[in-house]
Amino acid sequence: MKKVFLTFVFALLSITVFAQTAWAVDPMHSSVNFTIKHMGISFVQGRFDSFEGRVITKGDGLDDATFEFMTNINSINTGVEMRDKHLKSPDFFDVEKYPQMRFESIAITKDKAKNTYILKGKLNIKDVIKEISVPVTFGGITKNQQGKEVLGFQTTFKVNRLDYNIKYDPTGAGVGKEVDVNLYFEMIKQ
Repeated sequence: MKKVFLTFVFALLSITVFAQTAWAVDPMHSSVNFTIKHMGISFVQGRFDSFEGRVITKGDGLDDATFEFMTNINSINTGVEMRDKHLKSPDFFDVEKYPQMRFESIAITKDKAKNTYILKGKLNIKDVIKEISVPVTFGGITKNQQGKEVLGFQTTFKVNRLDYNIKYDPTGAGVGKEVDVNLYFEMIKQ
């Protein structure tokens, strides 16, 4: 009887410890946005309209979570068709050769502030893969109008476009070198 009880307890602990939850991006409640300086005096805003991703969590927060995201670069949208066409060209993203941007996490650690984390991962733009660390604010988990569980988080960080072989105007006089990235994700439990 004692062996049966210990086996049951061990199995229950194993399930609890190794339980994972998969979450997929809800594109209707998520956005991938950027802002870049123009001519040193103003800013151009844009977004990517097509993206997907998933997060695997091991509890009620983001502790030990894994992240994977992909953005379809052909979906870039700055509100000006001529500019979007130029951004898709070899001067910038070269979508014919490199149709996607990808991010894959390496580690996530809880920061000192409540509900904030530091997410470390590999960002792949064009033919370059670089490690980056970004702050993540965890919004929490709740149920949506359909009764499905949803998880929310956001991050804001900078990327130097020259680090990823986006070399048009390398002086940064016309098109800034640094891009401000703002990501807002609502994920649906799978």
